[in-house]
Amino acid sequence: MADDVGERLRALRSLRGISQRELAKRCGVTHSSLSLIEQGKVSPSVSSLKKILDAIPMSVGDFFTLDLESGRRVFYSAEELADVGSGDVIYKLVGADRRDRALAFMVETYLPGADTGREMITHQGEEAGVVLEGEIEITIGAESRVLGPGEAYYFDTKVPHRFRNPGSEPCRLVSCATPARAF
Repeated sequence: MADDVGERLRALRSLRGISQRELAKRCGVTHSSLSLIEQGKVSPSVSSLKKILDAIPMSVGDFFTLDLESGRRVFYSAEELADVGSGDVIYKLVGADRRDRALAFMVETYLPGADTGREMITHQGEEAGVVLEGEIEITIGAESRVLGPGEAYYFDTKVPHRFRNPGSEPCRLVSCATPARAF
């Protein structure tokens, strides 16, 4: 059990971004004692474990039931974002390796003149986004508007829609759509 407690404590501390020294200082336990617990060389008493967890803060029950090793990636570098677009439309999908994701979160780039096609798109769900730079013309049903930096949109994707960059500069925006379509 000491190994499991130590491993869980180290993983939780790392997850919260707390150094061993900082946690020891917060809970009033010596740094060496905390180190021995994390290495599995010492098994803490229930009261010592509670004292340590109170400094995080977390209950003892949550400590033993929290899934610290789901095996899912959390962070992605810019190079690791999968490009699921085509042609002059670049869709950098965050979490492409997650087959069970509930949403599609993307950084989209539309080169000058690029669009999603003459045919309007429809699918089940919702979509929202905000323009970071450049401009994008969005047509949703019979409505059309050109959005610039800082402007945003949110709509029901069952309504036919289309995106087009009418400008002379690339347009970058961040978007989120549900459900996650199979990109």
